[in-house]
Amino acid sequence: MSDTPVNLNRVRKQKARAAKKARADGNAARFGRTRAQKAEDAAAAARARAHLDAHRRDED
Repeated sequence: MSDTPVNLNRVRKQKARAAKKARADGNAARFGRTRAQKAEDAAAAARARAHLDAHRRDED
């Protein structure tokens, strides 16, 4: 054991901060995408939709 006293509130808060940071890092890995990546996905979806609409049969 250490000779110096330990502030339990400080330890508790540090532990909570570490858990919160770990959760935030996990969310950033799952959901974090740049604006350019989102725009590229939207443009790809629009191209695919336009391609399908161009090959649609006309109803008589």
